[in-house]
Amino acid sequence: MRVLQILPALHSGGVERGTVEFAAELVKRGHESFVVSNGGPLVGQLEAQGSVHVAMPVHRKSPASFGQILPMRRLLEDIRPDVVHVRSRMPAWITWLAWRGLPAHERPVLVSTFHGMYSVNPYSAIMAKADHIIAVSDCVRDYIIRNFRVPEDKLTVIQRGVDVDGFRSQTLDSAWHARLIEQHPHLRDKRIIMMPGRISRWKGQLMFLEAMAEIIQKNPDCHGIIVGGVEPGKDRFMEELERRREELGLIQHTTFLGQRNDMAELYLLSDLVCHMSTKPEPFGRTVTEALASGTPVVAFDRGGAAETLRACFPEGLVEPDDTHAFAQAALRLLTTQGHDIRVPWRFRLEAQTEATLSVYERLLKTKGELCDC
Repeated sequence: MRVLQILPALHSGGVERGTVEFAAELVKRGHESFVVSNGGPLVGQLEAQGSVHVAMPVHRKSPASFGQILPMRRLLEDIRPDVVHVRSRMPAWITWLAWRGLPAHERPVLVSTFHGMYSVNPYSAIMAKADHIIAVSDCVRDYIIRNFRVPEDKLTVIQRGVDVDGFRSQTLDSAWHARLIEQHPHLRDKRIIMMPGRISRWKGQLMFLEAMAEIIQKNPDCHGIIVGGVEPGKDRFMEELERRREELGLIQHTTFLGQRNDMAELYLLSDLVCHMSTKPEPFGRTVTEALASGTPVVAFDRGGAAETLRACFPEGLVEPDDTHAFAQAALRLLTTQGHDIRVPWRFRLEAQTEATLSVYERLLKTKGELCDC
């Protein structure tokens, strides 16, 4: 099978990492894997794992991007993929318009993934025009049905999987740990509470600081780390976080680590991982990765992250936006030994790969019956 995935760029986000991981699984199973994006740091890894990357400026949310329709059509004619899988709205528009320009019998199967609960408007509606739609969680599936009026038989829920065996097989590297402590001596001999996620108000870093202030009062041996880069335009919010950290007396107790490429090691280092988004997230990859590492998670009971925690570690669920309850749950989990963490099959990378391939194969078998949309 020849599969072409299309997304804006290949930086460090969950969609990008998931695309690269899925591409590697395709190659392992003997399929041909192509990815179109505007490029980014993950291109090297993608190509090293056997996929072909095609650089195209499909990332700009601008009318100028429609200039890529003809190049995309030529690419589809050249590669002749069996399946095209779009993972973002602007690339979906470019691809769909290019795909529509092909003779009906030459069109590949078109699949889209709703990686989020997109705003309800004509721009987002393009994601519902594919032959089949994948939702990354039950809450995303319900959102699509409610807002985009997609027939249920055109939808499949496939959770974004993680390489559980890969995470579980790792051990903390002593040299890495020594370097981290040398760079951040406040972390020495502390119980580490990690808050992963890019710096953005809705990710909940302000509430994390509030919870850390209460945790430190009860257990001064704890230290919080906030891991994530500052999004464009979020510099003022970062300054607000630094001011609030100082107001709460947390300068010696909470550290901003910025964007990192050693998340697997940080999961192993951490005694607890926090998820505090102020609105429902479609999935919550960091929750699954932390649990796969054997690290307990405490999270607000909302969105896709709660779906994961309810299935894997329900002890970590907390009433949304209650920072006092969050702090109490964190303190309780820090004193609990032998956490019962289970990661069901559907949250594993192998399950995601097999379920996605099953969608592809089913569509290819019925390709002749698909309507000319």
